[in-house]
Amino acid sequence: MGILERNNVNLRGLGERSMVFAHGFGCDQNMWRMVAPAFENNFRTVLFDHVGAGGSDLSAYNAQRYASLDAYADDLVELGRDLELAGAVFVGHSVSAMIGVLASLKAPGMFADLVLVSPSARYIDDHGYRGGFSRADIDELLASLDDNHLGWSNMMAPVIMGNPDRPELGEELTNSFCRTDTVIARQFAEVTFLSDNRKDLASVAARTLVIQCRDDAIAPVEVGEHVRDSITGSEMVLLEATGHCPNLSAPDQVIAAIRAFV
Repeated sequence: MGILERNNVNLRGLGERSMVFAHGFGCDQNMWRMVAPAFENNFRTVLFDHVGAGGSDLSAYNAQRYASLDAYADDLVELGRDLELAGAVFVGHSVSAMIGVLASLKAPGMFADLVLVSPSARYIDDHGYRGGFSRADIDELLASLDDNHLGWSNMMAPVIMGNPDRPELGEELTNSFCRTDTVIARQFAEVTFLSDNRKDLASVAARTLVIQCRDDAIAPVEVGEHVRDSITGSEMVLLEATGHCPNLSAPDQVIAAIRAFV
């Protein structure tokens, strides 16, 4: 099976330049449905599912291979080479922000611009660094996923989404989490929440935009500021929005920020 089938790649748009959209943990490319179409008149849009998510080939998932974010970045590079990407725009949400960072380092020139939506270079607090979680918090989160995936999804999705006045958004994220293979979800959660990509940020050469919500339970504003401050010349837009998924809760603001940047 080729990379385009394995990762359920969908191509749309009219532009000569490509814009690649990558989804976060527990999600799939459908999470970009309110953002990506806005760029189809000027870009060739590329949407895909990480192996283990959405319509990807689940049989391609190997726990040893996907034990770090590097494997997901390798997939992205492979996808980019198959599509002959050069000077493309990468738009990554949540953990995919760091996957895009890693891919840009592995394949210089593939991505000229990085748009990092709700990124975090490290989720666990460290000396002089606030990631938003203690190690005990993450251990509890992973244990909850082990014990009751559906219960964890029902409890955590509304917290991650925020916007309690719009419960339909939390319900959508809950349903997305519940559709994910439970074993793969647990392993990807561990890879995600135990990752530390702070040292990679200083090597990023692509123009970079950080898009951050004012109130995010997963990636506090300080986390976005750390990413911005660590990537030379990068910019940050603080949205008048809450929650970790502005691609669903505030798509118009995300579209405006990307358009102003590219």
